[in-house]
Amino acid sequence: MPRLLVFGDSLSFQGPESPCAADEPRLWPNIAASALGGSAELVASAGWTARDAWWAMIGDPRVWADLKHADVVVLAVGSMDTLPSPLPTYLRGGLRYLRPSGLRRAVRKAYLAAQPRLAVAMRGRPRVLPAKLTVHYLDRAVYALRILRPELPIVAVLPSVHRASSYGNVHTGREETAAAIAAWSRRVDVPLLNLAEVVGEHVLSGRGNPDGMHWGWEGHALVGKAMAALIGPLLAPGESPAGT
Repeated sequence: MPRLLVFGDSLSFQGPESPCAADEPRLWPNIAASALGGSAELVASAGWTARDAWWAMIGDPRVWADLKHADVVVLAVGSMDTLPSPLPTYLRGGLRYLRPSGLRRAVRKAYLAAQPRLAVAMRGRPRVLPAKLTVHYLDRAVYALRILRPELPIVAVLPSVHRASSYGNVHTGREETAAAIAAWSRRVDVPLLNLAEVVGEHVLSGRGNPDGMHWGWEGHALVGKAMAALIGPLLAPGESPAGT
């Protein structure tokens, strides 16, 4: 029964209407694990980038325990890295700490109202994380994993797409990040799942979450099935069911 350790963002646990518990069987990590006859452990949070996944890998003792038992690691991050971020990440993330609460709500409301217009005016720049930093943190993660578990299969993803009005429908940073991740994957021999190819039509046609970014259950099923097909050949004999 192979165990998948998945580092993800909200695309890993957001359903068609709301966030879901990690054990929701219709989420793509659980669909992929089930197709392989195994289980999935999800380490994720909303807005996570490759940098956040790296921080979790080196700073969360639960991850250290999970790594001992994992049969494959999925680095399902990079999509949020490509989003426009008119405010620097440290300022945007710091809004939650403003006090009093009335000031926090007012500032957050103003920023959310301005974000789409700023994303359009600034043509999607700056991004949440530059492409070179996305690759930097993915590279550090793979290097560390191969030191700890040289035999452990690792897969990653190319960023998804969006039609989110909250970002002014702007996604100019995706292509550069996708190209950088693709070049990195060839260099370090990490197989990739191209999320845009698998779920792009689902998102851009409006069949996903009304926010224009996250997926419906159809999208999760597509990604889960595709991820299982990518992982299956990497597992040691006996770790995947016959025919996978």
